Amino acid sequence: MEVLISELKQNVVKLNGKYNLDDEFLDNLYSVYPFNRFEYIISHLIAEKILSLEQYLEIRNAYLRRNKFLYVFEITAPRTFGEAWAQRHLNELIPELDRPSKDFDKNYTGQYDFWYNGISIEVKASRAVMRKGGGTLLEKALSSNSRHGFDMNFQQIKPSCAKVFVWIGVWRDTIRYWVLSSDEVKNNKYFSKGQYRGNVGEGQLWIKDTNIKEFEKYLVPPREILETIERKAK
Repeated sequence: MEVLISELKQNVVKLNGKYNLDDEFLDNLYSVYPFNRFEYIISHLIAEKILSLEQYLEIRNAYLRRNKFLYVFEITAPRTFGEAWAQRHLNELIPELDRPSKDFDKNYTGQYDFWYNGISIEVKASRAVMRKGGGTLLEKALSSNSRHGFDMNFQQIKPSCAKVFVWIGVWRDTIRYWVLSSDEVKNNKYFSKGQYRGNVGEGQLWIKDTNIKEFEKYLVPPREILETIERKAK
């Protein structure tokens, strides 16, 4: 979003004040989907021949490339994101993962998400959003190269309930995967036990702009996730 705003502002200057397109006016512009401040600016730029159709399409395509996972931030219900989207996404990447049942594990009671060759796997997901300021998830969504501080909160983690954990981090332009053994989760200095009173052994972990480099050793490209799961389970 920052890149798009910067590009449009550079072009608005070329109008030499012919139209009122300052931030205060645009912040108060009455809009109804699909019409918004960006459509309003772009229509003026095209009408005044500041932007050609070809240039507009270049801006549009570049924006789509930079924001190919922005739709994930439109999911507002935590359970829909954390369970429905995240689990489906990982299963699409790795169709070898099975949905657990007592047929695989007689002790299974819903405590983990996937099963693979005797390995219980728990999936957690979070999105990179701007730490400061208000607004919706969509408005606070960050790109992987953003300089803004961000928080990613992985909640309700129970290291004793699975052998391997796959954490999915979503930015506007990329998705990253961290694979950790249960011991690596339990012993991580950022793992905070006791997220909710009475939930013994359950905690949460924050990945932030200030500590994300410490998790690079757990980063795995999509094609190596299954191999890493097998290795971490040993």
